[in-house]
Amino acid sequence: MRVSGIVLPWLAALTALMLVTGLVLGFRAPPDYQQGDTVRIMFIHVPAAWMAVFGYSSLALASAAALIWRHPLAEIAAQQSAPLGAGFTALCLITGSLWGAPMWGTWWVWDARLTSVLVLFFLYLGYIALVHAFDDTSRGSRAASVLALVGSVNVPIIHYSVEWWSTLHQAASVMRLGGPTIDRSILLPLLVMALAFTLLFIVLLLIRMRAALLERKIRALRLLEAEAAGTEYGFATPEVSA
Repeated sequence: MRVSGIVLPWLAALTALMLVTGLVLGFRAPPDYQQGDTVRIMFIHVPAAWMAVFGYSSLALASAAALIWRHPLAEIAAQQSAPLGAGFTALCLITGSLWGAPMWGTWWVWDARLTSVLVLFFLYLGYIALVHAFDDTSRGSRAASVLALVGSVNVPIIHYSVEWWSTLHQAASVMRLGGPTIDRSILLPLLVMALAFTLLFIVLLLIRMRAALLERKIRALRLLEAEAAGTEYGFATPEVSA
């Protein structure tokens, strides 16, 4: 809490600066010779797609740490990153449809890349549902962690789907062995927005983790107060007995 309290304001300011810079550079970038101004959707869609995968990778790593080492912060990090990852995945799917309609002539196709990202979205929702599916929160956390680890097999499928199968979705044009194939005028705002989205994920995750820790502290204090009151009057409260 001490470290995050110091770091969070600076990270939030840097995130806002990077978002504004990325949006300005994106609007100033020249239109694509084929796609025209529609290409500007890329500056939201592609970073959102990267964060969807990054968020699930973080979720899986935190779940592994929670299962192996029983670290409470790892469990909180996993649970609080899931809604963020689901949000970025939903943003990726929505902006992808908006981009695909004028370029492909359809809002949706069941090709490998789009379908695997949709599966990723459902994995996020499944994790969130499992966490709250049991009266015993520890059982829900363990079950959700197992699902997160099993679902991590979908991450490489998303990455290599455009290479393993014939899809409408274009192949990688930034993270590739031969170097980016995008012009610098478009690549620069794209990378700035990717960094801004990454910082945004970290800032929101820290805020959610702090809120979850404070909620647990409040719950613990209430239990102590209830225990003290029960001891004073000579009986145990139902919460303490449970």
